[in-house]
Amino acid sequence: MLTKRGEGLTRRDFMKIAGGAVAMFGLPQAFAPKLARALEKAAAGRPKVVWLHFASDTGCTESFIKTDTPSTADLVLDILSVDYHESIMAAAGKQADEVLAKAVAGKDYICVVEGGIPTVPGHGMIGGREMLDIAKEVCGNAKAVVAIGSCAVDGGVPAAAPNPSRILGVGEALRMQGKVINLPCCPVNPEWLVGTVVYVLTMGKAPPLDDKGRPTMFYGRKIHDNCPRRTHFDGGRFVEPFGSKEEAMGYCLYKVGCKGPEAWSECPKTRWNSKESWCIEIGGLCIGCAENKWSDNFAPFYGKLANVALPYGDLTADKIGVGIAIATGAAIAGHAVGKAVRGEKKKEGNA
Repeated sequence: MLTKRGEGLTRRDFMKIAGGAVAMFGLPQAFAPKLARALEKAAAGRPKVVWLHFASDTGCTESFIKTDTPSTADLVLDILSVDYHESIMAAAGKQADEVLAKAVAGKDYICVVEGGIPTVPGHGMIGGREMLDIAKEVCGNAKAVVAIGSCAVDGGVPAAAPNPSRILGVGEALRMQGKVINLPCCPVNPEWLVGTVVYVLTMGKAPPLDDKGRPTMFYGRKIHDNCPRRTHFDGGRFVEPFGSKEEAMGYCLYKVGCKGPEAWSECPKTRWNSKESWCIEIGGLCIGCAENKWSDNFAPFYGKLANVALPYGDLTADKIGVGIAIATGAAIAGHAVGKAVRGEKKKEGNA
């Protein structure tokens, strides 16, 4: 075992976790007590987790160990039994191999995979074994498989062109598409991982997924739809060079490369570092790391997306100028006329 049992969570602790979870799941707070009871029951058996590392920078582990509701200590010591995790376990070498073999033999664990899988022989080895072979064995015997971070979902940065190691995501490498819960981003937000685990533990099944295997509760809306700079986009106010007064005023970053209009995730809502901030809020732009093959498809990162539509008819952000004022005025006038006509027809119907 990785650790010995902690002192245990209090009822108040479980209520706090459940309260955060129902918000993530989009449920009324009235569900919190029921969810807390379910989580208590699930935690009593301390579900087993085997965490594999393949081709990555371990950024998702760094993200995971910085979670605070519940804390990493609560997760590892009281809620889950993390039987194998190369970065935080005490065992090493042969002893670590024995721990993994014992866990796999039990076939009673959730497998979390971090990192892409090299498919060229000899390009990815752990303890003399191919990463691909380890993944086939461990994922094949798991109750559920969760791919965390872009590398595990589709290869991420290590799989960017020319990809000489032919690195693939878990689902594709193991031909398990549709059977893996995908949590992309570089790195994954720890709350999304915790929320997914809590959902599986309390509901006994995977959360609702989109067509890319991502939980819709974390990947159901575009960053663009919740961006605090969205009003500047709608108003045609853009940063064009960095270092300009427009940047200092917090204008939209679309023209300097923001990929928010094409990226699906709850970054603006969940945020990072105990909900302190996130990329766009600190002046950076979204590079679209929640999307498949983002490191190739969205390169160059400071290159502008083409022809993103504005909410004014056929006008796009690339054609912004005096036309936006005309289009806005026309839209307002059209709405007013339409409303007046509908009112007159209603009066005639009542006459």
